[in-house]
Amino acid sequence: MELRHLRYFVAVAEAGSLTVAARKLHTSQPSLSRQIRDLEDELGAELLTRRARGIELTPAGRAFLEHARLVLMQVEAAAEAARRVAHPAKPCFAMGFLTGHELTWMPEALQILRDELPNIDVMISSQYSPRLASALSKGSVDAAFLRRERGLPELAYRVLVKEPLVVVLRSDHRLAAQKAISPGDLAGETFVSVSDTAPVLRVVIDSYLKRCGINITPAHEADHLSMGVSLIASTGGIGLLPAYAQDFLNRSVTSRPLKGKAPTVDLVLGYKKSNKSPILKLLLSRLDELVARVSKRKKV
Repeated sequence: MELRHLRYFVAVAEAGSLTVAARKLHTSQPSLSRQIRDLEDELGAELLTRRARGIELTPAGRAFLEHARLVLMQVEAAAEAARRVAHPAKPCFAMGFLTGHELTWMPEALQILRDELPNIDVMISSQYSPRLASALSKGSVDAAFLRRERGLPELAYRVLVKEPLVVVLRSDHRLAAQKAISPGDLAGETFVSVSDTAPVLRVVIDSYLKRCGINITPAHEADHLSMGVSLIASTGGIGLLPAYAQDFLNRSVTSRPLKGKAPTVDLVLGYKKSNKSPILKLLLSRLDELVARVSKRKKV
């Protein structure tokens, strides 16, 4: 699989038409169709359904689209990092993202910064929240989208959104037939929790189960989101994950809301209090706009 396959697929998916996408990509439609077929053959899954008036994404195509976009974003971030080294005179700003949140927050954050500073050089990193907090403390990252990590008084946090936790389970699990799942239904299930790579989320999950009077010993602990989803799919287990996980579920895994008041985990923008970067000051002054733009984008 090559990057051009991902670029071609994303272009077709966004255009909704092979003809339109071929024109934008400056290639022929037969050539573009062959590239998409090659990608489908390699994946062993049909990504597009050809219709008389364009194309329609299959469930596999919708799942692949978000991951393809993320890969292309990360490639662009790597290219920007290389350009930063090659052209050190440009204003530089390092942003970190809790892995999985790049899709939602990075495009809008970059747009806000470049509206004011078109020549800014932004370096992107994607990591576990504790590592992002450590990078902020050391000064290697200027701002990060992460959890409110404790024990670092030199850092400041601004709440962006409170993410509700949802139940993630196999699509063929008996509880998937319910519109919402009671916390008591979690008892007795193979439970997939998160490891110490996500200490803030782990505390939220454990506290919620304790408040509900549910005693669960996790059968498995996941280091990151994709590992958690994979464990749930392979074991037939069940887990509690932030709602953004729904963007990364394949068709064998689904989610359901919790009945009653669901627990939430804060996504915050963190920065070092002593950081005097004018770019950081600009970003902080536009946080309300950033949250509004992301909220609007999710509704589209």
